[in-house]
Amino acid sequence: MTLTSPTTTEPMLAVKDLEVAYGEAGALFGVSFSVKRGGSLAILGRNGAGKSSLAAAIGGGVSPKAGSISLDGRDITKFGANKTSRLGVAWVPEERALFAHLSVHENLRLRLRRAVPRSERNAALERAFELFPILAERRRQAAGTLSGGEQQMLSLARVLAAPPEVLIADEMSLGLAPQMVDLVFDTLVRARAEGVTVILVEQYVERALGFAEEVIVLQRGMVSWQGAASEARSEVLAKYLGTETQ
Repeated sequence: MTLTSPTTTEPMLAVKDLEVAYGEAGALFGVSFSVKRGGSLAILGRNGAGKSSLAAAIGGGVSPKAGSISLDGRDITKFGANKTSRLGVAWVPEERALFAHLSVHENLRLRLRRAVPRSERNAALERAFELFPILAERRRQAAGTLSGGEQQMLSLARVLAAPPEVLIADEMSLGLAPQMVDLVFDTLVRARAEGVTVILVEQYVERALGFAEEVIVLQRGMVSWQGAASEARSEVLAKYLGTETQ
């Protein structure tokens, strides 16, 4: 089963028979899916199902044991995080990966130095502050002293200041207050409207289904169900995720 539209000749992102292992311990086994340009995919599953391993593999954070990852028809399987990022894949890991001792402004500048030409950096910086006005107020504050929600804003601002081709958001709402969760999803909706392909790993199942067009459910490192978000009815979620959804 493919996740691309029948009219799409080349998916923006294609993962085929992907396997990831950490030493002798396997994390992913034969995972395959594709996403159209500007589409949105939610990756669901219980803790330990392999969701973050899949996000890390796509973002170049871990090297797959087998299988392939293609970006707009180009094989990026072995590119690593830096090269993958330069091609327009923005991976926002669960741990945020901020420089705690640097200011908000410095964190943004460091990212933009790698992501956009010098002539476009000021405009990108202003876009970041327009997306998250509170960061403009905190621009001289050390990132490590921000609240959890503000740090999550900064993580998103760093990659959306210059919109990527593909955004991989791994548990962006984890530990956030409801108001901050709303802000995160509003920002993702805006990114998708601007043509960004969004891959979402999310603990709030109902919010993920409300956002994404397509869904894959992982169990023990394998795809146990995939299809349109509108088809992920309660019986499907109960079977693969348990009866409790958020």
